[in-house]
Amino acid sequence: MIPAGRGLLKPTWELPTSTSFYIDIRRCMIHPGFVPKRLAIAQLPKRATVCCSPRTKLRAKDVTPYAALFKALADETRLDILGFLAAAGDAICVCQIEDHVRLLSQPTISHHLRQLREAGLVTAERRGTWIYYAVDKSMRARLTEFVTLFTG
Repeated sequence: MIPAGRGLLKPTWELPTSTSFYIDIRRCMIHPGFVPKRLAIAQLPKRATVCCSPRTKLRAKDVTPYAALFKALADETRLDILGFLAAAGDAICVCQIEDHVRLLSQPTISHHLRQLREAGLVTAERRGTWIYYAVDKSMRARLTEFVTLFTG
């Protein structure tokens, strides 16, 4: 048992009066009798010039149209299909895409192609019984518009 009045050690050192810092009370909860104080520490001079250019605030309505685009790009399989279509340069039959992505079943590949089509990343054209997919030409312009939102 600790006798009354003992158990709390008081520091025997003192800080110079030309400096000040703030001690957070939540960080010093191990000392129940502690009262946070602002000690005198040299005040830093305030900067007269601004170090950075003012940032533009993005609003949700500015970035909402791009959410579906990046959601479609967030899957490895869709990126693989998009890369395959971009490398081909021209429209590719869905049967060639199925041959490229062999590990997945046809309904799964169709699902991924639908996600890419709804996001506006690829275009689909029916030729007879087959559907031919190609990278949408406006995709690059949409991505550069998104980048300019951040760069101003």
